[in-house]
This record gives sequence, structure tokens and C-alpha cells, in this order.
Amino acid sequence: MSIRRPSIDRLHKLASANHFSIGSEEEGSYTALFDHILEQYDALEASPVSQSVPPTRDPGHRPAPHENFCNSFVRKLSIRGASEGPLHGKRIGIKDNISIAGVPMTCGSDVLEFTPQQDATIVSRLLSAGAEIVAVVNMDNLAFSGAGDTSAHGPTRNPHDETRLAGGSSGGSAAALLSGEVDITIGGDQAGSIRIPASWCGVVGLKPTYGLVPYTGILGYDLTFDHTGPMARTAREVAETLAAIAGKDPLDPRQREVTVVDYVGALDRKNLSGIRIGILREGFGTAGSEPDVDATVLGAAKALETLGATIIEVSYPGHAKAGPIVWGVFAEGVTATFQGNGHGHHWDGAYNPELSQAFGTGMQERGDRMPLQAKFNLMLGTYLREDYQGRFYAKAQNMRAALRAGYDMLLEQVDILLMPTTPMKAHIYNPDQSPEELVLAGWNMVANTAPFNMTGHPALSVPCGTSAGLPVGMMLVGRKFEDEKLLAVADVFERASA
Repeated sequence: MSIRRPSIDRLHKLASANHFSIGSEEEGSYTALFDHILEQYDALEASPVSQSVPPTRDPGHRPAPHENFCNSFVRKLSIRGASEGPLHGKRIGIKDNISIAGVPMTCGSDVLEFTPQQDATIVSRLLSAGAEIVAVVNMDNLAFSGAGDTSAHGPTRNPHDETRLAGGSSGGSAAALLSGEVDITIGGDQAGSIRIPASWCGVVGLKPTYGLVPYTGILGYDLTFDHTGPMARTAREVAETLAAIAGKDPLDPRQREVTVVDYVGALDRKNLSGIRIGILREGFGTAGSEPDVDATVLGAAKALETLGATIIEVSYPGHAKAGPIVWGVFAEGVTATFQGNGHGHHWDGAYNPELSQAFGTGMQERGDRMPLQAKFNLMLGTYLREDYQGRFYAKAQNMRAALRAGYDMLLEQVDILLMPTTPMKAHIYNPDQSPEELVLAGWNMVANTAPFNMTGHPALSVPCGTSAGLPVGMMLVGRKFEDEKLLAVADVFERASA
């Protein structure tokens, strides 16, 4: 197939988009140059691509409302893995931005229309471990909210109170775990999107150490802070899943040196003797915090002390000042990825040309259907790039090292940092919010979660109690590639609380 050659009018528009102009006397030269160089693209288009034949699978179905617990499911299906393995018999729900070959992926949006031809790396690993994939689970529209109310498939309700929200963007990953139909789910986390719904729904959610779990085959935001990880009702199930999906993937540019340990073997401690836990002062009393949430988490810290842990208070003022770094990286990073058709550029790894085309076409043809959060972010990122030439993104990226070092200094004094996962309990669903209220309510719970997307430290949300009938999450943060210590503490706490 021959690549379309641009018209004369298009040549002028292309020049204008790049801040220069061409004269009428140059039009012929540019036309000839395009025709000559695009012959190489004709050859590229005709080149065969070597890839495995995608499996033939039943893509499942969109469940009716009466069979869709808390609207947490986008599709129900059955893809059976190996006949034996550490996850044999486990039913898995996959977030709607993770590729499952032969199963439509929407990213919670009606902008994207795409059916992957290959499994994401973690999907392949789950199936190899014997798991059965039984669902695609709901998520916020293009993952732009932490509340759970923006999906094109409808809001994900909170299993403990359906007038409230499950949280986001991995809201379906959390709520589905309480349906009785799913044992384990996979979520994604760029600013807290695993840990927020885990906290609000009362399940366990791990944002692993950056790069520990491959992100290949998952629609992301920015290579420097994309994370994916397991969610379940218990720390043991999270550990079992992490053991199956962690490890080096040569197709993922996020990974450098990856340290994998025995996550399941780290469990079953008798007590927490020898574990030093630091209560991070700046993680409490944050903007929008509810006193009962802080009190419940502090009560859990006392319980950890009775289990043998050494509890001390620690302070890092940089934690409370991380917001500008988060925004500095987030707005322009996400904008570049979206304007780069869901992939961006300048990295060595596995690209998906079909996803690029589907994403780019959807943005061009149905961009008006994006959620308000996405529209605002793209406007903001474009403004900062065009009017300030990307210097805020560059500055924020450089500041991440100092933020990371501040936590690392604390983690020399203690093994684990402790704080509330979110400042508040689950939001009440309010479909009548103004656009400004909707956008801000989707981002007002990330003060404790988002900094660790910037630093890459592992962070685990563990249910630690309830208040007014709603779950409260305690977040444990550890040293890089010491995810097993977080899981071990959570396991001891769970067994003592049972």
C-alpha cells in the first residue's frame, strides 16, 4: 500500500505546526522530497512483521446490570492457563488497559476501539502459572481519576456502600475482589491507582518497586512512573501473584537491574520482632484528611508494636512538598505519550503499531469523548510545552533524585514507613458535580500515594480497620526491591486481626 503524499495545503500546515513557513517557490522541492523519502515508508509498510499467531479466544461478554457486582466488570470470559502451577485454580481479573489477545480493550473509554493480538507479558506469566482469566475489570476513563466515577462503562460502586465510589483508576480491580467471582486482580498505578481503590474497598494492593513487574503490553502514561501490580483479599495472594509476574522482561525499557526474591517464603513470620517501622509525620493531617482515618491508622501502628515491631516517629518535610514534582512530571509526560499515540518515542522495547493507530485514530475522531480530566491535562501539558518549552518537566524530573534520597535516608533508620493510604474514606458518588468539582475530586486523595510513583519505592495498602462502616487503608513503604518485607508485615497483621 502506498503512503499518501501530502497536498500543497498540507505542506504549509505542516510547516506552520513546526513554527516556520515555506514560500511558493519551495513547494515543488518539498513535494519532490516527500515523494522520494516516502518511498522508504512504502517499503516499511510492505515489510512483513514476524510475530506469533494470536490465539483464538472467546472474547466474553458485557455483563448485564444484575450480574455486574458494583459495576466492576467490563467483560466476563474464561481463558484457562496451564493445567498446573502456583496459581492454578485462581480466578484473575485484568484491568481494562492491559492487553489480552483476542479480547477488546477500551481503557474505560469510548475513545479507543482496539483488540490486541498479543498478550501483555504479565498476562502470559499469569497463564503460565496456571491461573484462569475470568474478567476484564472496570477503570476510570483513560485512567485519569482516582475516584472511580469517570468510566465510559459507568462508575464503579463501593462494595461496602453503593452510594460511594470504589476509587480509581483501578476501581474495578478492587471492587471485583468482593464479588465472590474473582480471587486476584491486576491494577495499574501512576499516582496511586492501585492503592487508592484498595484502601477504599478494603483489599490489599501493591504498587511494586518500579520496574519489578514488566509493563509490556499495557497502555501507560510515562515510562518513568508507570507501575502495574497485584491486588487481592490477602497479602499471601498478592505475594503468590507477585512471584508469578515479577522479573526481567527484555521488551520493557522501564527495567534495569531487577532483583527478585522469594515473596511467598517471606511470609508466616511468628511476629514482627526486629522490624523497625517509622510513622511518617507528614503523612498525617494532610489536606482533606479525616481525623478518623488518621486515628485508625495510628491504632494499627500500635497493633504492629504489640506484634513485636519497633515503632518510631520520623519526619521528612519533602513528603509534603512533593506535589509540584508530581505535577511537573505528570502533566507534560502524559501529554507527550497521548500525543505520541499512546506510545511516545525514544525508547527501546516492544511497540504495538496497531495500538498506536487505534489510539491515534480514536483521539482524532472521538477526542471530544475524553473525560474532563484528560482534556484539562492535555491542555495543560501542551501549554507548558509550547509556552515554557518543557523546562518544568525537565526541572521536576531532576528534582526526583532529591525526593528519592530523602526517603532513602529515612529508610536507613527504619525498615518501613507507615501512613494512611488516602486522607479520607471513600467518596460519595455525586453525578451532579460541576466540571471543576469533578476534576479536583478525582485528584484530592493522592498526597501520600503519588510521591512514591516518582521515587519508585514499593508501597502496599493494607486494610487496617473501619470507620462508620467504611474501610481504612494503611500504607507501608519500603526500600527498593524489598517488597517482601511489606508483604510479611501485612501477613502478620492480617493473621493477628483475623
